[in-house]
Amino acid sequence: MNAILQASPELPLSKQLKAGSSSDHDSVDNLVMGARPFESLERYGCFLRLQHRFHGAIDALYEQAQLNLLLPGLRELPRYQAVCADLRDLGLAVPAKPEAVQPPDAWHAIGWLYCSEGSNLGAAFLFKQSQLIGLSESHGARHLAAHPDGRGLHWRQFVALLDGLDITDAQKEAAIQGARDAFDFYRKALKASF
Repeated sequence: MNAILQASPELPLSKQLKAGSSSDHDSVDNLVMGARPFESLERYGCFLRLQHRFHGAIDALYEQAQLNLLLPGLRELPRYQAVCADLRDLGLAVPAKPEAVQPPDAWHAIGWLYCSEGSNLGAAFLFKQSQLIGLSESHGARHLAAHPDGRGLHWRQFVALLDGLDITDAQKEAAIQGARDAFDFYRKALKASF
């Protein structure tokens, strides 16, 4: 059993996901900034292709019936179409949609969604950087723009849904592994994109 769960079984799921994937998150964060995606529009185009690869691979998760029962409103949150629009804004070809990821169960999938939705909270800094190279929420940086309800409120609502789930320790373990898998996928895609 995961040491985090042994040490802190009383932690809500969102905190366990954060603790269980923090080193993965930090490594991805460092890799993204090290790739200098806002140095030029050309490098930003590489970043968009990375985002296309990730958001395209997880897009189908947002439509899954079981996940929408567990996390109401999930269907309204995917950013894949916004990434495609951003690519078109920059005059870049939109690649074929990537093959969908296939987490083994809903709990692993929740870890992937935690990774994706958490990245939206962190995108505030990325969005500000995109403005420095002439992009905006209506041109080239749509997928980095804040949720209509605001980043903070949207994230708190998503966390409340996660923390309200009645799940077993094994299911929590699966969710943590799913988050790690998502960060690993993103890391590999980043290296391929830059």
